[in-house]
Amino acid sequence: MDDHLTHLDEQGTARMVDVGAKPESERLAVAQGTVYMQPETLRLIREGALKKGDVLMVARLAGIMAAKKTSDLIPLCHPLPLTHIDVDLTLDESANAVRISATARTVGKTGVEMEALTAVSVAALTVYDMAKAVDRAMRLSDIRLVEKRGGQHGDYVAEE
Repeated sequence: MDDHLTHLDEQGTARMVDVGAKPESERLAVAQGTVYMQPETLRLIREGALKKGDVLMVARLAGIMAAKKTSDLIPLCHPLPLTHIDVDLTLDESANAVRISATARTVGKTGVEMEALTAVSVAALTVYDMAKAVDRAMRLSDIRLVEKRGGQHGDYVAEE
């Protein structure tokens, strides 16, 4: 593992990494996260009974839109031409939770981890926003990178 922070120069000043000399390659990243809630909140989401509308559809679209805006949100993140972004939300009845997964792809000089993580984060925030009127105790949790493919640093798959 590389032991230096690439977004800092020799003086410790934040900088955008120069990826100009890197070769382009196919890049993929998968991130996941969870929103825990009361059983009644999950029931309302499942039945589409919340006043703001279809929570899962709106959160999916919010995640996709957020992935496309990642470089506007994260100061040192490169703008990337995404070739694909998919956000999947599933209800986990046993955990009283909405599970979120995002897969981002590009062909470029830098990875799409931040886009996948941003998609999951904003989808989770959207679930919270749409259901907060009935459950302010919801908890966003476990947002993490679970897979990365492509690039100079090689592939990564998170251990369970």
